[in-house]
Amino acid sequence: MHKRTLGAAFGVFFALTLVCQSGVAGPPFFTDDPEPVEYRHWEFYLASAQQYFQHEVDATLPHLEINYGAFHGVQFHLMAPMGYVRADDRTTYGFSNTEIGVKYRFIEENDNCPQIGTFPLVEIPTGDREKQLGNGKVQAFLPVWLQKRWGKFTTYGGVGYWFNPGGDTKNWVFAGWQAQYDLSESLTLGGELWYHTADALDGESGAAFNVGGFINIDESNHLLFSAGHSIRGEATTTVYLGYQLTL
Repeated sequence: MHKRTLGAAFGVFFALTLVCQSGVAGPPFFTDDPEPVEYRHWEFYLASAQQYFQHEVDATLPHLEINYGAFHGVQFHLMAPMGYVRADDRTTYGFSNTEIGVKYRFIEENDNCPQIGTFPLVEIPTGDREKQLGNGKVQAFLPVWLQKRWGKFTTYGGVGYWFNPGGDTKNWVFAGWQAQYDLSESLTLGGELWYHTADALDGESGAAFNVGGFINIDESNHLLFSAGHSIRGEATTTVYLGYQLTL
């Protein structure tokens, strides 16, 4: 996946799972966690992930994400985004790549050990390559995520490898770490640092930060927000705005 479509891919990551009031993780951050949706529970996201470059804007407007706790410690994931690209005086809009995945937690958290899991993702090339809504190839991501909680403070992160076939693309690595604090039952604030290697033959590595949080309207309804900027590589501003329903 091209770094200019990271918002769409990780506005999933994000995938990325929220649990009401405490232990909130994933969207609106790029870094994910190992904590799956609770057994027989659902998460629905309606959100927009946006990236602003010097001469281009890439966004999901919007994307729908669905997560389901199919088994204890296992979550099924689907994301269907509408993609928007504005570049070189050309604007395109349409259905982008579909994302599917399974989050599996294989080590439970205890006093001395973080919880550990993986969240393999597959990008199905349902987007129109001519409209810059995908590169026309199946892509896959294989990460390992860790998370630890101490009261109202939660931190998580990890590293993963993207398989990114294509004529001018190459496989690349994503790594990130996030920390957050529950200021109240209604508000959680946090931040992250993340890094990626080059995903194209003529590309470059990059690093960035994000700050954001979650507003819990009640046990089922949540608002998500974040914004950040690159600190290495191409100058990029990222924004995430979303609504989450948990059932």
